[in-house]
Amino acid sequence: MAREIAILGAGMHPWGKWGRNFVEYGVKAAQDALKEAGVEWKDIQFVSGGDTVRNGYPGYVAGATFAQALGWTGARVASSYGACASGAQAIDNACAQIQAGFCDVALVVGADSTPKGFLAPQGGDRPTDPDWLRFRLLGATNPTYFALCARRRMDLYGATDRDFAKVKVKNARHGLNNPYARYKKEVTEDEVLASPMVSDPLRLLEICATSDGGAALVLSSMEFARKRTTNPVTITAVSTTTPRFPNTIIEMPNFSTDSAAAVAPPKLTFKDSIAARAYEEAGVDPSDINLAEVYDLSSALELDWYEHIGLCKPGEAERMLNDGDTTIGGRVPVNPSGGLACFGEAVPAQAIAQVCELTWQLRGQADGRQVEGARLGVTVNQGLFGHGSSVIVKH
Repeated sequence: MAREIAILGAGMHPWGKWGRNFVEYGVKAAQDALKEAGVEWKDIQFVSGGDTVRNGYPGYVAGATFAQALGWTGARVASSYGACASGAQAIDNACAQIQAGFCDVALVVGADSTPKGFLAPQGGDRPTDPDWLRFRLLGATNPTYFALCARRRMDLYGATDRDFAKVKVKNARHGLNNPYARYKKEVTEDEVLASPMVSDPLRLLEICATSDGGAALVLSSMEFARKRTTNPVTITAVSTTTPRFPNTIIEMPNFSTDSAAAVAPPKLTFKDSIAARAYEEAGVDPSDINLAEVYDLSSALELDWYEHIGLCKPGEAERMLNDGDTTIGGRVPVNPSGGLACFGEAVPAQAIAQVCELTWQLRGQADGRQVEGARLGVTVNQGLFGHGSSVIVKH
């Protein structure tokens, strides 16, 4: 990153199923972030919104929608959509505006109000849309893809049903005292394994729900921040990388991979490249990381992310989990917030919420789930159609 960006404030609306307009969730998160930052709304010079496509016209222009709801001030706005990476793109846009000198202080906000059940494309016939086609032609819901990834892990590395259950148990324990989490209840491995099978080998308690929620950040230049604090938490890198051709590992919503007959596969797979780009930009190494917030759409996918972000070598994630390395108190706690296992999906808010959690952790403000001595954290998630997302946060 050309220059570090200060995080002055973080705010969230609790995740759940509240049945209200997504704008309400974003406004609450934004107001909390502004209050924490000690910045007046009228002083915000740029509003970067994460879009939600399920809420009609206002959802497609989230930047202006939130600016209007908070009160028009003439601020610059932008709206970003990259599926589950939308929040990171919104963060990236705000950082770029600040680094370019177009503004000193910006608000990033994302919120969602989701339908009941698993996410699906909007209605209508769209035969050129791969996401629509996978539902129409294959009946491949999101849990189907999660299950295929889980089965691949079992075949490649010998992962077991009980390993996947342990991830859920860990995250449920982490999220128990998180005031923003939707699910705050400990579970046992046996309870996880007794929950209904959704898509073999994944059970109901191993797949994240769809949720309503919101998250926001107040970001600024270091010059602006130093007028308010002597030691701010900072963003040192944002990765919004895309795959390299040929992409030889199947990714949702695609039906097939690229051929490597004429061109050799890249050195790094797409998922491996997401955090690697952020590490390179920040000038740090995976061994420097104290904690991580990763995209646990399913408990099995969390294990994949341990390897993709370099916490261990391929095939070693189960050992990390079983040795307690990724629980609070372990070597590199993963999802101390409770992750999507405790929150569920509120798509435009997710990547922003991950940065909120790291901010509170690095300040020592994560009561009941604090990672002691944390100074450097990484987030990672992935949006449909090749949207990588990773943010490095330090204190």
